[in-house]
Amino acid sequence: MNHVQRPQVPQQPPRSQQGHGQGYNPNFTQARNQGYDSGYSSGQVYGGPQDQGGGHGGGPGGVPPQYAPQGPGRPAPDWRKRIKVGSIVLVVGVLAWGIGTYAWASSQMRNEVDLSKVIERPEEGDCTTYLIVGSDSREGMSAEEKKKLHTGSAEGKRTDSMMILAACSSGNTMVSLPRDSWVTIPNFVGSESGKSYPARGGSKLNAAYAMDGPELLVRTVEYNTGLHIDHYAEIGFAGFANIVDALGGVELNIDKGFKDKKSGADFQAGKQTLNGEQALAFVRTRYAFAESDLQRTKNQQKFLSALANQAATPGTILNPFALYPTLGAGLDTLIVDKDMSLYDLGKMFFAMKGINSGDGKSMNMPIAGSAPQNSLKWDMPKVKQLVEQIKNDEKVTVESSR
Repeated sequence: MNHVQRPQVPQQPPRSQQGHGQGYNPNFTQARNQGYDSGYSSGQVYGGPQDQGGGHGGGPGGVPPQYAPQGPGRPAPDWRKRIKVGSIVLVVGVLAWGIGTYAWASSQMRNEVDLSKVIERPEEGDCTTYLIVGSDSREGMSAEEKKKLHTGSAEGKRTDSMMILAACSSGNTMVSLPRDSWVTIPNFVGSESGKSYPARGGSKLNAAYAMDGPELLVRTVEYNTGLHIDHYAEIGFAGFANIVDALGGVELNIDKGFKDKKSGADFQAGKQTLNGEQALAFVRTRYAFAESDLQRTKNQQKFLSALANQAATPGTILNPFALYPTLGAGLDTLIVDKDMSLYDLGKMFFAMKGINSGDGKSMNMPIAGSAPQNSLKWDMPKVKQLVEQIKNDEKVTVESSR
């Protein structure tokens, strides 16, 4: 009997494995070999033995990341430790900035006045005393700046204002010395020549500076008052104006408006912010007042106290964008004695600030009347009492005569 041979049909996997095992599909295999993804699912079960070590799931054993078993949990952050470390870094940074600023500012100071050359000095008192001088120096100013600031073009420099600042535990006192004060210029040794010069009786106080500079001025103030001067600070026209501008101006309340063509002053009464040019005009004006130089010294005290009050604030000291321009503007033109440190300079400013806030007193040197050459004669009994109170760190009760 002849048997008809039937064609062999490939054996299908059991139904229980269809869709779950690795079924054979020649079309899929061919496309896979050619690098083409037809989107056909082989039905492979993730994590099966044939997919160990990698697969299409992206996770271990082919398991998608969102379903992969998680390892041990990350420990909670130690906030105490982080805050401690952060605080240490902040403190170190602030200290480094402070030390760097102090070193830079100290290097900019002009310690040019040698008080060791002053002879026959009075004994030191209980207070720290500063002789603060505003000179008419035009150092570093262009012709345009001289015109703008109404400074004129005189050669050299003279004292435009002088005041004693006594920083005491009993209260700070600022005493203006009119430049036209009639005094004795004592015998002295030239600061540059080293030669000895005899005393010169009957001269205006500002003549001492013109004769031999800061050293003779200190010698003359000490001789006529009996008060020991611990530190000297001097600033010229340009430096003064630049400091005011670096601070963004200084707010001042002007009691009564005034004008003066020589200084360029033109002020209305009331509270206002003065820029460098206006500030210089305010402290230099004398001809607009009946009291002339005496009123001018009062204005100088008032403005310097306001300037110190604004400069010695956290907003300036702790802000590098305000501190560095202010220091740079002032230290370039501020001349001080050789023993004066940046710390001493800071104490001077804070002492002036204390006077502005009411913790102290500002006054003119007591005046008894007029003297030759339109000068002013000191009231010596009151001067002696004033000096004794400062020397002994007592509250100053002496009042200006005028």
